[in-house]
Parts: sequence; C-alpha cells; structure tokens
Amino acid sequence: MDEPKQNDRRIQIETAAYGLLSLKGYKATSMLEVAKRAKASNETLYKWYGNKQGLFLSMVERSVAASRELLVSSLEGDQDLATILDTFGPQLLQMLTSQRTIVLNRAAAGDVHDTGMLGRTINEGGRDAILPILAQVFDRSEPKGMTGYEAAELYLDILISDLQIRRVIGVLPMLSETEVKARSDRARDIVVKLIA
Repeated sequence: MDEPKQNDRRIQIETAAYGLLSLKGYKATSMLEVAKRAKASNETLYKWYGNKQGLFLSMVERSVAASRELLVSSLEGDQDLATILDTFGPQLLQMLTSQRTIVLNRAAAGDVHDTGMLGRTINEGGRDAILPILAQVFDRSEPKGMTGYEAAELYLDILISDLQIRRVIGVLPMLSETEVKARSDRARDIVVKLIA
C-alpha cells in the first residue's frame, strides 16, 4: 500500500478507535473491535501499531504533530518568541480542548485503576514530546530569571490552566476561536513580560 493510502487508512482506523474509546473506555476497547469497526484486518493493526498502546500512542502523536512541527520549524527560522507563540498557542489550545483529546483524557481518567497505560501513553506522546522543543524555543529568547524549560512550563501552565480538566468533567463547552485567541494572547503577554 502506498504511503498516502496507508495514511488515509490509518486515519480511518484511528477514527474507529476514537469511537470505541468514547463508548467503552480504554480497557474494554480491543484491537479486534477496532479492526472490525474500521473494516480492517486485525493483522494489519498489529503490523502497523504493534499493540493497543501503540495504536493509542499513534493517535496522540497525530494530534500533536502540527504543534510539534511548528515548534521544530521555528527553531530553524528567525521569528521572535511572541510571533512563534502567536501561532503555537492557539493551535495547541484548540487541540488540547478538542473533542478527540477530551475523549482520550476521559478514557485515561477511567483507566487509572485498570491498566494506567493510556495516561502514560498520552503524556509520552503529548507533553513529553512538546515540552523539550518548546523549552528550546524559549532558550533562544534568553529568558531572564529562569531557564527555557521553566519558562516553557510556566507558559503552558498559564495557557492551559484547568481548561482540560473542566472539559473532561463536562463543565466547560468547546472554546470559541475568540476565547482561544484571547487566552493564547494573555499567556503570551504574561510570559514574554516575565522573561524580558
């Protein structure tokens, strides 16, 4: 199967997995059920993903890919920190509060006492993949009074705050583009001022 077709097929499989995850949770979602729902062979799923954790790691990595790529490319360019955060902040915040991410987080919360694997997988493919690159971006701006890593953590704390958990427990609806931009601008302004 050529790469574009395989990518399309992976998207179909991962969409099926999101559907099952939403209905059944992580522990009760099996590779066989995902394969049936996606009209794929179980053999294909194991060949491409290795196991269930590999499938869900791929889903997380696909979710954060655009944010990660933006940060990596910004390290090669000469944009200032505020300009990078103008694009990165809204993109990351929209992804982190999207319905798919919330489905993953709800399932991870429900899995804590079963396998505990989904939460670790989300952290590995998400925060652990993004934070070191974001820290490099902050390091380039030579932050005063803290390391690039500390500045990156502070930025994420201000940007995200308790939004994800409020979305997970159902007390906060999807954010509008205006809300995402306002929150992103506020986080950028606070952190840029603190490290100047």
